Amino acid sequence: MERLREASAEGRLTLAELTERTEAAYLAQTHGELAQITADLPGATPAPGPAPAPAARPGGARKWIVAVLGDAKRTGTWRIDDGIGTVSVMGDVTIDLRQAEVRGREVDILAACVMGDVKIIVPDGVDVELSGVTILGDKKVQVVEAPRGQFAPVVRVTAYVLMGDVKIIGDSRAEPIRRGRHAWSEWWQERRRRPGHGGPEFPDHRRRDPH
Repeated sequence: MERLREASAEGRLTLAELTERTEAAYLAQTHGELAQITADLPGATPAPGPAPAPAARPGGARKWIVAVLGDAKRTGTWRIDDGIGTVSVMGDVTIDLRQAEVRGREVDILAACVMGDVKIIVPDGVDVELSGVTILGDKKVQVVEAPRGQFAPVVRVTAYVLMGDVKIIGDSRAEPIRRGRHAWSEWWQERRRRPGHGGPEFPDHRRRDPH
């Protein structure tokens, strides 16, 4: 798990790859299966007492995505070093985090929405924390989250909504992205199809913000 966190901070894994390999690590039943998860990463056998992956720099400049009377999208492969800010004024903002390279321990998003819509797409299996204020609008999470007690990447969203919508949706509710095949993918797919593991057999932890 520490090696995966380091690889993410080094920009070697996208958020989707980090989430998938994290799940694979929890499903692994042999040392051989664990070795496959990091076999294509430099330093597959970590030295004792590795340093923790760096968190996002406090006070760092946010990367802003703004839509005023129009649409703004950020998809595909991109890099996230600090927080993200979105502003939607009578427009639509779409942020797809699945192929983003996340350099910190979490993704921090500040979303402001006035008579518009903000949609954030994340890999199923991440831990989503949604807070903020809604006036005559809606904010909700529709993501298949990891089981309790399992480490998962964190996406933290603070939303301020006036007559608009902020929605965080999981991979299963969005258009699929092309994922590379890894050495461990076949056994991982077989493992997650078993009852009690991932895929469609996961309980759908759809949470609605109580506020």
